[in-house]
Amino acid sequence: MATSSRIANISSNLFKSSQYGIGSVSCRASSWWSQVEMGPPDAILGVTEAYKKDTNSNKINLGVGAYRDDNGKPFVLPSVLKAEERLSAKKLDKEYAPIGGSAEFCKLSIDLALGDDNEISKNGLNATLQGISGTGSLRIGAAFLAKFFPGNKVVYLPTPSWGNHTPIFKHSGLDVKQYRYYDPKTCGFDFQGALQDIAKIPEKSIILFHACAHNPTGVDPKPEQWAEISKVVKQKKLFPYFDMAYQGFASGDVARDAIAVRHFVKDGHEICLTQSYAKNMGLYGERAGAFSLITGSKDDAQRTMSQLKIIVRPMYSNPPIHGARIVTEILTDPALKSQWLVDVKGMADRIISMRTQLRDNLKKEGSQTGLVLTLTKLACYCFTGMKSATG
Repeated sequence: MATSSRIANISSNLFKSSQYGIGSVSCRASSWWSQVEMGPPDAILGVTEAYKKDTNSNKINLGVGAYRDDNGKPFVLPSVLKAEERLSAKKLDKEYAPIGGSAEFCKLSIDLALGDDNEISKNGLNATLQGISGTGSLRIGAAFLAKFFPGNKVVYLPTPSWGNHTPIFKHSGLDVKQYRYYDPKTCGFDFQGALQDIAKIPEKSIILFHACAHNPTGVDPKPEQWAEISKVVKQKKLFPYFDMAYQGFASGDVARDAIAVRHFVKDGHEICLTQSYAKNMGLYGERAGAFSLITGSKDDAQRTMSQLKIIVRPMYSNPPIHGARIVTEILTDPALKSQWLVDVKGMADRIISMRTQLRDNLKKEGSQTGLVLTLTKLACYCFTGMKSATG
């Protein structure tokens, strides 16, 4: 005991000694990071940071990309609350998900996008894996295309597009260019301009489409316009990449919001598709999403899936499980799925109603700005065209 006590005392004194404490450092080496410049705040999330710092009691955060209730508070869908209650009662483990995520979640996701009993899923013509919401799923696809796409390593984005699209693709090693999309004169879709630009894109290039609720304009092509776009894309041998972050959240109808994706697949296109459950299930922080590659054969699907897993392994290894379990619980239970469809339609309808009220009130006040027109668009986006100095 005496020996062990002495050892303990010696160890204690050693750790207490200033010789081993951080405070004993008299001269630090020169900084490795002195050349690093301060980066600008994120153009989207930076608005929320500015909102939090603002002391004005009448402030309103128009930058947050999340649904809010009448009191401006976060809203958890009733169907999600019920799903979480059931999951809690099951006392599930917290083991790692496979690299590709939950197979059941992946099957449910592609079927939600393409419709029940779709030929793609039934015939194994898709490589689908669970991603980290929309951003992570986009990054998986971008990394895959940068390595394996046999054509031009260039992706064409609509003008404007979600602010994160460009860095996602550029950081993955792809060049980024644009095609016309929004017409500020009409505050609508520049259909002819888009067709003209798409027709000029070099063959075997990548083109990105917002499946519904275009971010940031809220302006979507009509079904017949999507059909024309599909024809031009096929003629030019372009590869379509669909970002579908708002299925159900745009119109309140999950099938209607998937029209573009389903038409392109039916038209014979092989596509990339990313899905997110952040908006339509309110699972913002759960990071539930999926990436799919629609292929021409089952063999293609299996080989591309093997490479997608190789990309994921050093990126984040395994996707989070809780959000995927919530989605699975909702989509596998008929009653719970029906409740969710009511929930998502309720959110979409309320947004449409609020946009209408704001538009009407602006008209009453005599507003002649394009803002009045933009308020007729879809989902939670309103592209005002205002410059920062306007505010």
